[in-house]
Parts: sequence; structure tokens; C-alpha cells
Amino acid sequence: MLYDWIKALHVLAVISWMAGMLYLPRLMVYHATAPAGGEASETFKVMERRLLKAIINPAMIVAWLAGLWIAYEGGWYLAPWFHAKLALVLAMSGMHGFLARWVRDFAQDKNVRPARFYRVANEIPTLLMIGIVILVVVKPF
Repeated sequence: MLYDWIKALHVLAVISWMAGMLYLPRLMVYHATAPAGGEASETFKVMERRLLKAIINPAMIVAWLAGLWIAYEGGWYLAPWFHAKLALVLAMSGMHGFLARWVRDFAQDKNVRPARFYRVANEIPTLLMIGIVILVVVKPF
């Protein structure tokens, strides 16, 4: 019974993490076109910081903790598909780190990247998420 509750918690945390990971780069697309120090830029700074600190970071931590517990309790850590999934989740966590760095750059008015960069970066979490979901649902190997 506890396994199902932890799995539900994991799914909720992943949904929250992905929502933030998909929205934050979109905010950066708009922020990159706003003049540094302007009202819009300052508003984006607050939005980005709050999204990262209040939603994305806690959701990632819960997703990792619950996911590792599920992998251990379910014996999934022995499955080859799980190893591939873990690699993609590590890549997602790396993307999370890049987003956190870019939030700091924007907060210090040090962004040097164009909006197009963030448009492309916005696709990375989507592609990783597709791979993760396929591995978890289909378990192809």
C-alpha cells in the first residue's frame, strides 16, 4: 500500500518538476528581449526566481527521493530499461542545473544569450521527458 502512495507522490512531483522545466525557459525567451533593468525585466526576475525556488527545486527533490525509493522497493534498479531511464533523469537534472545558472545570470543582468537560444533550450526537457515516459511505460528492454 505504501508503494502506491509513494508512486503517486512521485508522479505528482514529476508533473510539477516538468511543468516548471517547460515554463522557465519560455519565461527566459521573453526575458531575453526585455531591456535590462526595465520593469519587465525585473518582473521576469521575480517570476523566474519564485518558479525555480518554490516549485522546480522542491519538485525535483521529491521526484528523486520518491523515485529512488520506488526503484529500490520494486526491484526496478536491476532492470536495463531503468538504467536508461536513470541516465535520462540525470540529463534532466543537468538541464535543471543549467536553468538555475541562467536564472542567476538574468538576476545579475548578465544574460548574453538571444531569445532563440532559450527557444531551443525549451525543447530539451520535452525530448528527455518523452524518452523517460516511453521507458517507464513500455519498458522496451
